[in-house]
Amino acid sequence: MKTKNDDLQILRKLMFRLLPIQVLLAASGAVNGIVSSYFASNHVGLKAMGAVGLYGPVSMFLGAVAALIAGGCAILCGRYLGANDSKRLQEVFSLDLVLSLGISALFTAVLVILPLFHLTGIFTADGELRPLFDRYLLGQAIGIVPFFLSNQFPTFLTMENKGKMTIIASVIYIIVNLALNFLFVGRLHMEEFGLALASSVGMWIFMAVEAFHFFTKKASLKIRFTGIPWKECFHVLKIGFPGAASYIYQTLRGLIVNRLLETYAGAAGLSAFAIANNIMSIFWALPTGMNNVSRLMFSVAAGEEDRQSLTDVMRVMFRYFIPLMCAVILCIVTAAPLLTSFFVRDVTSAVYPMTLSGLRILPLCMPFSIVLMHFNSYGQVSERPVFVNIASLLDGVVFVAGFSALLVPFLKNDGVYIANVLNGVGTTLYILLYAWAAKRRFPKDLEELMVIPKGFGVEKDERIDISVKSLQEVVEVSRRVQSFCLEKGIDRKRAYLAGLSMEEMAGNIVEHGFTKDDKDHSIDIRVVHKNDKIILRIKDDCIPFDPKERNRIGADDDPAKNIGIRMVYKIARQINYQNMLRLNVLTVTI
Repeated sequence: MKTKNDDLQILRKLMFRLLPIQVLLAASGAVNGIVSSYFASNHVGLKAMGAVGLYGPVSMFLGAVAALIAGGCAILCGRYLGANDSKRLQEVFSLDLVLSLGISALFTAVLVILPLFHLTGIFTADGELRPLFDRYLLGQAIGIVPFFLSNQFPTFLTMENKGKMTIIASVIYIIVNLALNFLFVGRLHMEEFGLALASSVGMWIFMAVEAFHFFTKKASLKIRFTGIPWKECFHVLKIGFPGAASYIYQTLRGLIVNRLLETYAGAAGLSAFAIANNIMSIFWALPTGMNNVSRLMFSVAAGEEDRQSLTDVMRVMFRYFIPLMCAVILCIVTAAPLLTSFFVRDVTSAVYPMTLSGLRILPLCMPFSIVLMHFNSYGQVSERPVFVNIASLLDGVVFVAGFSALLVPFLKNDGVYIANVLNGVGTTLYILLYAWAAKRRFPKDLEELMVIPKGFGVEKDERIDISVKSLQEVVEVSRRVQSFCLEKGIDRKRAYLAGLSMEEMAGNIVEHGFTKDDKDHSIDIRVVHKNDKIILRIKDDCIPFDPKERNRIGADDDPAKNIGIRMVYKIARQINYQNMLRLNVLTVTI
């Protein structure tokens, strides 16, 4: 008998299997900041860190637009993945790349024009810092196109079970970025322009490695510039904007905080904040990766209209992700002096204590941020723009900038660090208040905290879930499926065929899939009664197995070969198969 704990453990294993790829992707971008911080502070001078810090809001804004496209398309594709609609999956993939290419070309032009025509005064009034920032901006402009495209590929590579390509690309990027910084900054003394150029060239290589798979014959999704579903543009932007809004608000927050630090803490405060942020960015890769995995799982669950899976994603976050993050925070705080001295060697410098303080305070806001990220991703998937926009505004501007404005004049950099922690408390209270307002009472369980609509999916009595882990359990599948169908008023013939179909397919997986390796496998069966139709979904974690191909082999060769699969194809109204996220997913409508 399948239990809720079985579901949760299967989901947990899948999410943790996908997590390293997403973390490494996020970390590869953060490594750029770490490497830039090291070479800027040790080879160019601490003043150069001010230029890196000034670029932070610009980078955040560009990330917002890239996230808008990536987030909107990822959520749409997750739904189509859950619905087994491969045609629309391909169309949205093509749309994603065309949009990214066009918008990134536009921003490249803007980043070239700003320094060439001396229009960067909006970022700083410091006459010494401005020319450093201009040179840094020109170098970054070269990498805008690959930055946008490389943010799109990971989700699709994960869907294609090619997540390792992202790992390979990330490792190559880190090596190239480090080598080019050593060459451009350490040897050729190209200073701020060299810092940015190293990152840009590395980003082109990173993107090329990721894109390679989609030009191969093995790729299910192909890079095409025809058949673009332009009508989906508005839908993509509508779904993606709430998540991207967070980055947009953080851009505004960055501009405000930078100006406050420049006014009350000077260039030293700005440099210390930039160093602390860049060091922390490598650790922020963990919450970002967690959220990216969960967003995909939310999308798939929405496509399947699966209430249980929606709440299970949140349970994984609370039970496993947050404790893991707390352990990492303890390590960061403990290692704060060592991390600071690696970038600021002069302990007598004013920058040193302000950086050290940041590494001791900023990590405390990370568990709160994980909670907000997950509720925002769920809000995007469930299309609740009001909730997400208010949460993003509070997180991005109101709390951090507001508390910083109150505290920075007295506490300088510490005021910003404390403001981030207070922001986490405030946004968590907002999530609780939103659920209370929607339900008119304090939420009593996770479904109420998430405010899942009553009409979402099918009721529990309109579906059954069966887990198969051995051949002995296969025989029981047919009886349970038939009994369920008869209880729902389905005629005996269809009930019998539904049970027989599931027994044949489950038995085939156990016989051929379970024996291909030494791993423990399980089959997740769901039977849904909806609009007088019986929908059978069977999911397993064995090697890829396309029953359509086996059906063709049987038809062209021995008539007795694969007879069970051929029978299912004859009696089913519709059959869809795909192998995504390293899972075989077969949907049969009787």
